[in-house]
Amino acid sequence: MQYHWLMAVCILYRHAEKRRPRYYRVELAMNLFDEVSVLREWGISGGKGRAIVNIYANLRDASTAADRHRKRAQSRGYARITA
Repeated sequence: MQYHWLMAVCILYRHAEKRRPRYYRVELAMNLFDEVSVLREWGISGGKGRAIVNIYANLRDASTAADRHRKRAQSRGYARITA
């Protein structure tokens, strides 16, 4: 039995005047059944967020879906914070 562990995370933030900052997180991870999970989590920073997990049979499909969600969030004003 082989175990292949993969995890990639992208965290985006959106700041607006007079509103608390918001975050959007996309994570790719292998699960125990040789499938790839795409976790999306979003909400107000410091508050209770929402999350959805979608499962894909292969890394290519999961990566394409994760990238589509990231691009959609960026089109709504979310951006990566660079140090």
